[in-house]
Amino acid sequence: MSALNVEFSDRELEDLRQIAKERGTTMKALVREATVADIARHRALQEGAEVFRRFFVDNADAFADAFPDDEHRQPGQAA
Repeated sequence: MSALNVEFSDRELEDLRQIAKERGTTMKALVREATVADIARHRALQEGAEVFRRFFVDNADAFADAFPDDEHRQPGQAA
């Protein structure tokens, strides 16, 4: 498994120590857990955005019909 050295301020390290102690875990486990959770959130947001983009493109005409004042069609573009 690869490793990564991460620098923290003294205050951040003290906060990490305190949180790890409160949770009964190690600082290493705490940082890894937070990082893995953030990666999962990031992937979920990317996937959600892609689903929305596909939905919007697939339903562009319905959106244009429902919100004609917000529609910005280019000249010559089909209605």
